Amino acid sequence: MNVAEKPKYNITPDMVARFAKIVGDKHAITDPSDQAPYLVESRYVYPAHSPVVLRPGSVAEVSEIVRLANETGTPIVPQGGNTGLAGGQTPHYGEIVLSLQRLDNIREIDPTSNTMTCEAGVTLGRAREAAEAVGKLYPLLLPSEGSCTVGGNLSTNAGGTQALSYGIARNQALGLEVVLADGRIMNNLNKLKKDNTGYDLRDLFIGAEGTLGIITAAVLRLVPPPRSVETAFVGVPSPETALELFGIATARSGGGVTSFEILTRMGIDAVLKHIAGCREPMASRHDWYLVIELSSQAQSGLRDTMEDILSTGLERGLVTDAAIAESIEQTKAFWRIRETVGEAQRVEGGVIGHDISVPVSAVPIFLREAAEAVTQIVPGTRPMPFGHLGDGNIHYTVVQPVGADKAAFLARGPEITERVYKIALGLGGSISAEHGIGFTKRDYLPKIKDPVALDLMRTLKQTLDPKGILNPGKVL
Repeated sequence: MNVAEKPKYNITPDMVARFAKIVGDKHAITDPSDQAPYLVESRYVYPAHSPVVLRPGSVAEVSEIVRLANETGTPIVPQGGNTGLAGGQTPHYGEIVLSLQRLDNIREIDPTSNTMTCEAGVTLGRAREAAEAVGKLYPLLLPSEGSCTVGGNLSTNAGGTQALSYGIARNQALGLEVVLADGRIMNNLNKLKKDNTGYDLRDLFIGAEGTLGIITAAVLRLVPPPRSVETAFVGVPSPETALELFGIATARSGGGVTSFEILTRMGIDAVLKHIAGCREPMASRHDWYLVIELSSQAQSGLRDTMEDILSTGLERGLVTDAAIAESIEQTKAFWRIRETVGEAQRVEGGVIGHDISVPVSAVPIFLREAAEAVTQIVPGTRPMPFGHLGDGNIHYTVVQPVGADKAAFLARGPEITERVYKIALGLGGSISAEHGIGFTKRDYLPKIKDPVALDLMRTLKQTLDPKGILNPGKVL
């Protein structure tokens, strides 16, 4: 569905003034230039506008805003760091934006219980730094850690580069504080690993993208940091050999594989061309690459394990070349290539992106069939997939042919996406691994979701948000 197909909301100046009074004029942004950081999303895909961006400084103010919105039927779009990639944080129709960035207190760190209680506006990077300061690790890790927020991570159920070992955002939360659609505050901020007192309401709101309630704080799980880490950049002949090497790495490391990322040569070429400070990771060129990270609580021996994995891969023809990081700086250089590949691709021209997952064993099949399909639809198009081979989550990006018209290429997006999704679903996969449904994939959901499950989702939405004020037009 095109954004323009839905009539715009008409929120009057008098109504804006009522909302602004709750947060104060300083934190009610109406000037379009000042609103830009809240309206322009990273992919520049969706036009957005809002009569006012509200920046509450407390949970009480969030509650008061939502209560007024519910009474007046005024739609609001909750927003964290505005780093979402599925349009879920964008006011497409002129809704009020409710930014949670000022809710940025770390309320408590309890090293003994291995928990940290953060408000929704705390950035992921700051949460990780706070955990490190008490000798702990908050294991969620995303390239956007400097700007994405705890609330946004939970609302989209983000994954990241260490999900293979530690799990996704849902696995990191023990308790939540949530403002409901009628303004009530649900306080479920417990630190308990075991709590069987009724329904687990926490999981209703994680991954719901602000459509059922607004997460304002969370109790996050902390873990001991690894005592040793080894990182390698590896050239491999194919996804099939990469998958076989993953099996060896998992067995030889005793489950110590923290990350197992896959990249294409074309993706690396884009990084080297467009991202300042990045260098060729090894002397020879290869069609496929891996970034492998091992972690251990042992202070020694992990280097031997990495060398054993790679030497076995070389002997069996699974590895064509490899470089193990010799310093923290080299480790950061390896990861910078992986973390900027998406940014570099966008500089190349039109990009049609997908966030799919398939069973790990099916990743090579998916990559092969998807490449055949997209190049058949648009000859000369450049598939540059990258992502989390170890957990089956591939960001299947398709870049326009060299010299092609960007608009004409992007116009083929629905056709390309339909084929990519069909292949993923045919392999038992998902069309949304870690970016959420948002607006981008909303119209695909009825095509692929179990009808009974979809009906239950609609029932939950109607029950928890009967007036439809919370992030309307997203997910459902």
